[in-house]
Amino acid sequence: MTDLPTFLAVHPETILVDITGTQGSTPREAGTFMLVSQTALWGTIGGGQFEFMAIANARDMLMGVGGVTDMDIPLGPEIGQCCGGRTQLRFRRLTHALKEELEARLAGEIEHLPEVLLFGAGHVGRALAAALAPLPLSVTVVETRQEELANLPDKTKTRLVPMPEALVKDIPAGGAIVILTHDHALDFLIAREALGRSDLAYTGMIGSATKRATFASWLSREGGGERGWMERLTLPIGGSAVRDKRPEVIAAMTAAEILTALSAYRMRSSS
Repeated sequence: MTDLPTFLAVHPETILVDITGTQGSTPREAGTFMLVSQTALWGTIGGGQFEFMAIANARDMLMGVGGVTDMDIPLGPEIGQCCGGRTQLRFRRLTHALKEELEARLAGEIEHLPEVLLFGAGHVGRALAAALAPLPLSVTVVETRQEELANLPDKTKTRLVPMPEALVKDIPAGGAIVILTHDHALDFLIAREALGRSDLAYTGMIGSATKRATFASWLSREGGGERGWMERLTLPIGGSAVRDKRPEVIAAMTAAEILTALSAYRMRSSS
């Protein structure tokens, strides 16, 4: 998706559509917003017929041929939807002050995104970076080989370091680590540092059941492996529900694992 400043530069005449309240089952939560110009959209309030109604109302406002500043839409059969809840919307023409407010809000959201470190930019690392790029996560790819960093998706954050395992201590609590390097010994060093922390939402390593057993044995010999360490390690990543080892498939399944683990961590932390 085009970033907000670019969208606004191309579409200065824009209506801000906010979800101000919800009741029952709804496709998006209060606080969600979208921008509507005469020819383009930025973001979504959930799709479906109620979003089409909101777009039409916003464009009527832009053209000066009507439109209302507030809508209360039942998400039922009368509009061809079956969520069953209600959504309240507010419509405002975007001003300079509103633009600054939105930019500050998005900057705050970005600052608090969960941190995900991908150690390794090989085939699966690149595929996983691409799979995670559109998600609400702060993703950084860590490598020891500079040439591998050139093949990542645009705007990917990267770190080139000689000792990747030293970065593990810096990831905030609740973050996720995925270990996909070209060197099993390096994988093991990174994993030992990660499993030594009990406050990460997800620690995953590419490999097999054999690699898991080998790592467990190595960890025991090297003075690690306290009770519960191996239980915190997802190895292999991607699960076994789909038996397809193409990098893009592993990446899709691993992305789902990461999101699930991050959500579970947030729920535990808030309870």
